Amino acid sequence: MKDVREEYHAEGLTEASLHNDPLEQARRWVDEAIEAGLPLPNAMTLATVSAQGQPSSRVVLLKGIEGGGFTFFTHYDSRKGEEIAANPKVSFTMFWQPFDRQMIVIGEAHKVDPEESESYFASRPYASQVSAAISPQSQPTSREWLEEEVARLEKEFPSAPVPRPEQWGGYRITPSEIQFWHGRPSRLHDRFRYRRQADGQWKRERLAP
Repeated sequence: MKDVREEYHAEGLTEASLHNDPLEQARRWVDEAIEAGLPLPNAMTLATVSAQGQPSSRVVLLKGIEGGGFTFFTHYDSRKGEEIAANPKVSFTMFWQPFDRQMIVIGEAHKVDPEESESYFASRPYASQVSAAISPQSQPTSREWLEEEVARLEKEFPSAPVPRPEQWGGYRITPSEIQFWHGRPSRLHDRFRYRRQADGQWKRERLAP
């Protein structure tokens, strides 16, 4: 691994090219990754912290930038759900390798309204609804049990919609800090940080790479 090297050749990032609103800038980067057909352009590595201070991370999918934050959906009784309940402070990173871009968001996660979770759950493919409804996410289980539960629920609900389980829904991460990183040759990368001020405005500054 010590011999693995990657040189960056993309155009740089300037303060003049950035939007004053970091949420709008984030939307632009995600949209550009989607339009370019990058694999999993909305994948984000979400970090949470337990009540004992132990961090954990996993990849989830960003499903919206609205309401002043970033929205994703999961099981509330999963490990990440339990950790968010104990400590809502979270962070996530998105990395788009072909563009040499990275975005880091720091903030707090809180549940969205049940109506929003219902609307999104109903929009999911039938098989995804079934899987979410039967899964005791993060709990020990067997493949046989999971497949039996899928067969049982498919028999009970042979077509969509499947009722949304109460333990499944959305979170919105309200950011206090957003960083935009852009690779440059010789590791002299461009890096800008937005931090929310007490009056709700954003302060932007360049950081050393």
